[in-house]
Amino acid sequence: MVGGGEGAFIGEIHRIAARLDNHYELVAGALCSEAERSIRSAKTLGISADRSYIDYQEMAKKELARTNGIEAVVIVTPNHLHLRIAEIFLKAGIHVICDKPLSATLEEAQAFAEFARKSDKIFALTYNYSGYPMVRHARALIAKGQLGEIRTVQIEYAQDWLSEKLEDSGHKQAAWRTDPKLGGEGGLLGDIGTHAFHLSSFVSGLQPTEILADLNHFVEGRSLDDNAHILLRFSGGAKGMLWVSQVAPGNENGLRLRIYGSKAGIEWSQENPNYLKFSPLGEPSKILGRGSPELSESAVKVTRTPPGHPEGYIEGFANIYAEIAHAVYAAREGKPVPHDVLFPDLEDGIAGMIFIEASLNSSRNDGKWVLLNN
Repeated sequence: MVGGGEGAFIGEIHRIAARLDNHYELVAGALCSEAERSIRSAKTLGISADRSYIDYQEMAKKELARTNGIEAVVIVTPNHLHLRIAEIFLKAGIHVICDKPLSATLEEAQAFAEFARKSDKIFALTYNYSGYPMVRHARALIAKGQLGEIRTVQIEYAQDWLSEKLEDSGHKQAAWRTDPKLGGEGGLLGDIGTHAFHLSSFVSGLQPTEILADLNHFVEGRSLDDNAHILLRFSGGAKGMLWVSQVAPGNENGLRLRIYGSKAGIEWSQENPNYLKFSPLGEPSKILGRGSPELSESAVKVTRTPPGHPEGYIEGFANIYAEIAHAVYAAREGKPVPHDVLFPDLEDGIAGMIFIEASLNSSRNDGKWVLLNN
């Protein structure tokens, strides 16, 4: 692991998710740019002193030289460091699992993509909400045509934790996420907006072609946007609306998805993830529960416990890690990734960066429609 030392929220989430299905063992790390904290963090996690590194470049070099060197690396640093670290490890022949978004800028992401596409190593991005069983079932319903022709995709991701200028209080997570040099110009779009954008395409099966964005920062003195209203046009004629906010009091982690077609609609909420509302036109709505016998094979595959035993954020995150593990196992044998293994990859990351850049361009030009081009 690179990053994820003392005081880092997401690093511990990654470690728990990776351990849940016994596919991974954390054996090496460059956990912090500060030497003492990095060493202390590694010791706390049971990493041996000879595999606790201060510098990620040293880590890649020394792990490559070991007969039992690492097989994959997890990158959980601020956004601006993601790709310079990823390139070092891909060059060393090590699979990469990277936290989202892909990078701080689209330009950097596109330059990296030219290199990464030539690599024979796995590059995975943790858009973890695509790992929930009921999200997989929603995707399967749409793929089977049970919603008919998709007309409307509505998604929102609302939080309230940045409703005040928390970054001035010394709060580490708020400080780097609101700093354009560390988090990128996208602000909340990079932090949570790309999650929502990815989920809208992942579930609907549609590709957004144009967007119109109105971005704002409501907290005085903040340099990055903390609220966004975005319209989307999808391939096939479907329309979409995306609201993202980190200044919406009463919302903790309000990721919600609604998709409506000519035959039926679905609704799903991340804060109540074990249930999916399915509403066939002219019939009573059904509440489908995780683990129920009528669920799709793709949902059953990522379900661990029987009905009535809730699964949530950690389990959904762990499903992404498990899928990546199966891809690594196939790579060991020189085989392609199995067709039923599903996890976000480089192309999903590039799409997220294009979304951020296009949103910024649209908002800066008084809300003009902007094409989403690779």
